[in-house]
Amino acid sequence: MKSLFRCIFLIIFCSAVASLVQTSFGKVEVNSFKIDTQNGQHLVFDLYKPHSATKDNKAPFIVVVPGFQRSKEALSNIAIELSRRGMVIALIDPYAQGLSSSSRSRRSATTEGYGMFHLVEYAFSGEFLDYIDINKIASTGHSMGGNAAIRGANYFGKQASQNNEASKLHSVYVSGYVLTLLDEVLKDIQSNVGVSYALYDEGAFRNELTGWDASNMKIAPESLRVVNWGINNGNENLQEVELGKYYGSLENSTLRVIHNEELIHPFQPYNNIATANQIEYFETVFGINSSISSSNQIWQWKELMTLISMITAMIMLIPLSKTLLTFGVFKSLVKEIPKALPRQNKNSKTIFWIIFFLGALIACFSYIPMVDAAKYIFEDATNRRMTWFYPQRMNNSVMLWAAFNGIIGIILFTLSFQLFGKKHGAQSSSWGLKADSKYILKTIILSLLVFTLYYSFLFLIYYIFHVDYRFWFMGVRVFQPEMLLVLAMYAPLFFIFFFSNSLRVNGAMRIEGQPEWKSMMIAGIANSLGLFLIILIQYITFAKTGTVFWTTNWLSVNLLFAIVPMMFVLPYFNRYFFYMTGRVYLGPMVTTLVFIMILSTNTVVYLPI
Repeated sequence: MKSLFRCIFLIIFCSAVASLVQTSFGKVEVNSFKIDTQNGQHLVFDLYKPHSATKDNKAPFIVVVPGFQRSKEALSNIAIELSRRGMVIALIDPYAQGLSSSSRSRRSATTEGYGMFHLVEYAFSGEFLDYIDINKIASTGHSMGGNAAIRGANYFGKQASQNNEASKLHSVYVSGYVLTLLDEVLKDIQSNVGVSYALYDEGAFRNELTGWDASNMKIAPESLRVVNWGINNGNENLQEVELGKYYGSLENSTLRVIHNEELIHPFQPYNNIATANQIEYFETVFGINSSISSSNQIWQWKELMTLISMITAMIMLIPLSKTLLTFGVFKSLVKEIPKALPRQNKNSKTIFWIIFFLGALIACFSYIPMVDAAKYIFEDATNRRMTWFYPQRMNNSVMLWAAFNGIIGIILFTLSFQLFGKKHGAQSSSWGLKADSKYILKTIILSLLVFTLYYSFLFLIYYIFHVDYRFWFMGVRVFQPEMLLVLAMYAPLFFIFFFSNSLRVNGAMRIEGQPEWKSMMIAGIANSLGLFLIILIQYITFAKTGTVFWTTNWLSVNLLFAIVPMMFVLPYFNRYFFYMTGRVYLGPMVTTLVFIMILSTNTVVYLPI
């Protein structure tokens, strides 16, 4: 019980500090809004309002658009830094991500700016916020959010030409996306434009040049076009861009600047230099003389606090479950811990390591085929059509991979026992499988209770402090009720993997005389090595050639940055839960519910709502 209260106290403390940082220590108000948009859709966003912004002292208004697979909290660092310098920020959940509705458009970033177009129109009307300067409305976004920003400049530029007026979008800042920096897009833009692209962007193979030249913004055709359309009306006079130099003029909305930070794509938003470049851009286009240096950044403290909260909340699952197991109705779930497997001899060690590496190789080489298979099995989600049938495009491939490797794991576990283990002293009684239907039902009820209490506390934290548990793009976030249906849909197939892991961790890796730390380290590596090998192959190839190994599915590989840590810690949870109950069931039930909800709320979901 003391451990549970310590976890609760630490989460509350860190959330309070994170909230203070988010509000610039009380100088900025942060509130959530939900507005109805077109076609029965709705948009949810966090509004960062500095106290300095008033009806008599109107401030610039910037819509921040996260990219594909990202919710509003993933770019809170940009909102924090711009709002503390006097700008009003709307940090949106893009359509089909976070708490916003899905979109009827299959190209929402291009045709709607993920909801940004409507919000700009709404803000410009003057009916929404009386403390913003409607002549200083801007947008910024990373990755597909950057595409939304440049498409917004094009959309409002065309509108301005038709109406013979200035564009409603004063300026845009495009981070991590250059595919649509084309003549047909740029020629209609009547906004100032800043571009920031990672020098080591994994997606650069899609750009016009090849290899490392593709992401070199000094010579890239995409960056040259941006500047030339600003200063030369599209004529190709400039042959090389000077990074960080401002071209063009604010007076006629032709200001242009290009940055090329030495980063990879997913890490670009979380970098001091990249953030400083964006701060300086908006200070320049809006003529803001802030007393705060662009290098003076506080967002890292929020990331640290929410990281501690995320780790603590995961650990809290253990004392929370232990506490509930002391209640009368659940006491019967606690059984004697079975004996460990006999000490390994030379032959058993050989068999163990053969299975260890075989499982890792199968996990590695089955991932991309499962990504490809998901495209055909779940056609609607793959093609960004709204559906109730497995609506998570990226999660579908991970689910197929998990179910396949869970089955493979059970087969390897069973074969090793039948062909070798039981002939050399291993007994099935050490697995912790013995349970009747009443035991299983109680375990299910307990796991649902743990899940409910875990997320209820998160919702309370979010309600009080307006922060969740996260680090960069990995987050434990609140969700709308419909996501419970998504969880019920995805949990059964994922459970195969989670149960298989619990069985192997406790039935094949709990060996007499082996130190617990060593046993758990081996289990963690075994569970994550296959997916980690994919990342290694991808980035070793990238480092040597300038082009990633998997191009078509490069985003699916990027997804692994968030999944691999979960895979590594999963065996630890399954072992702790095993020691609590003496059985292999509670661990995978709890972790399936919690981990899959985390995964589901951090991915695109094309629900028809």
